[in-house]
Amino acid sequence: MATRADDTAVLTEVLDQWKAAVDAHRPERVAALFAEDAIFQGLHPYSVGRQSVADYYEAQPLGMKAEYRILESRRPADDLVLGYLAVEFTFTDQPPRDVKLSVLVSRTGGGWSLTHYQVSSLD
Repeated sequence: MATRADDTAVLTEVLDQWKAAVDAHRPERVAALFAEDAIFQGLHPYSVGRQSVADYYEAQPLGMKAEYRILESRRPADDLVLGYLAVEFTFTDQPPRDVKLSVLVSRTGGGWSLTHYQVSSLD
């Protein structure tokens, strides 16, 4: 049976790659971390699929960086990990933006992929 530490390790593996791609402004690398049919909601209306993820991150300002902290994790099934995070996005020309992020990460034949991503701004 998987432990909370195992769940955190899975989330960290995926989210460290997400952070690196976001920080480098590499929208295609960000999108590659998502399942083909992933449900994605940034701070705009939701979309489905990798292309919509790439389009969203392409539109983000150059110099945007992400710092995340895992607040909670659960494993509702062997091949599924739920994460709830605090994320601070920083920018070169505007104040930081603090959000909450919920993700579902699913294990497939090729490893772990983001299948659901939803940002909440509590402003």
